[in-house]
Order: sequence, then structure tokens, then C-alpha cells
Amino acid sequence: MANNTKNPVRANGRQIFLQQFLKHPLQVGSIIPSSRFLERRIIETSGADSARVIVELGPGTGGTTRALLDAMPRDARLLSIELNDFFYKVISQINDERLIPHLGSACDIQAILAEYDLGAPDAVISGIPFSTMSRDMGTRIIESVSSALAPQGRFVAYQTRDRVATLCRPIMGSEQAQMEFFNIPPTRIYQWQKKVNGEAHQPQVA
Repeated sequence: MANNTKNPVRANGRQIFLQQFLKHPLQVGSIIPSSRFLERRIIETSGADSARVIVELGPGTGGTTRALLDAMPRDARLLSIELNDFFYKVISQINDERLIPHLGSACDIQAILAEYDLGAPDAVISGIPFSTMSRDMGTRIIESVSSALAPQGRFVAYQTRDRVATLCRPIMGSEQAQMEFFNIPPTRIYQWQKKVNGEAHQPQVA
């Protein structure tokens, strides 16, 4: 019997996003992938070019994943955590030894890091839609991010709404934010740095 399954890596990225958005509207944050302009801002804001361990939450079809890999040092590691099984299969086909694709929940960051013998991440980057999840789930994810980050580690969330800022302020303090208009839809990039010795370290926005 012929195998009619299409290679998800070769499929059109926008079509994949739309299909998965319609199937799982609470899991997928947009109907199309991020623009290269948004990817560039994410790279700059996260400090990916000097990070040793990066965690990506919700990599989708892998546009931001590839941009991170292009920017990262050769000895860095990228752990991409995806809840959607189809997107996980897409990410798993990226051929880069620095990438660790993982099918699982963002609530389990510390356990997943330990599973792959990775240290505390210098950056956690999130594209998952905090606006569509419960307050309890959103808080659990942010607490997991804050606990996992290295001292002065950066949490970067790119979102179309401000729910993540409301949830994150009691845990990580005030944010810095910028807007990327060259994206559909226009998207905010939020940034926090982990508190050090009880004081919030002020992030520098590139």
C-alpha cells in the first residue's frame, strides 16, 4: 500500500498554521507563522547570540526555531517544548544537533531540562497564547519559567494580547515591551529578567 502521508516539513507553513489553529484554537496563538521582522526582534530581545541554553515554548512550524539556531553559538542547546503533536513532528525533522524537540507541557520545564541534562536556561522564549488559557494554567507556566531561569535569565513572550503581562507581574515584576507592526497580526514582545538577590534586574532592549 502506498504511503500518502505528506512530509510536514515540505508543507506550506501558513496552511499548516491555519489547519492547526482551526483544530486547536486554544493551543495555537496565530493563524500564520511569525514574520522575519518579529523573529529578528525575538532574537535581539532574548540575547540568543550569546545564550548557552535556550528553551522555546510553542515552536509551531519552526520559523522562530530556525532563526534561533542561526543566531545561537555553536555549542549552545535549544530545547523546544511543543504540546501539539503535529507541530512536534515538524520540529523533529529540523536537522541540527543543537536542537532538542520535546512533546510535552510548558508546566514541566524543570523536569524536561533535567531529563536532557541541561542547565538553567539563559532565555525562555514563548509563543504560546496566554490569552486563551486559564489564569491557573498561565500562572503555573510562568512560575515554572521563573524557577527554571538562570540568574538574570530572560523570559521573552511574543503575544497579540497583554494577558501574559498581567499574569507575570506578580511573579517576575514589571516588564519591558515593544511592538512589531510588520507581523500579522501586529505583535507585542514582552521581556523580563529574573530577579537577582530579591531585586529585579532591569532588562536591556536591543
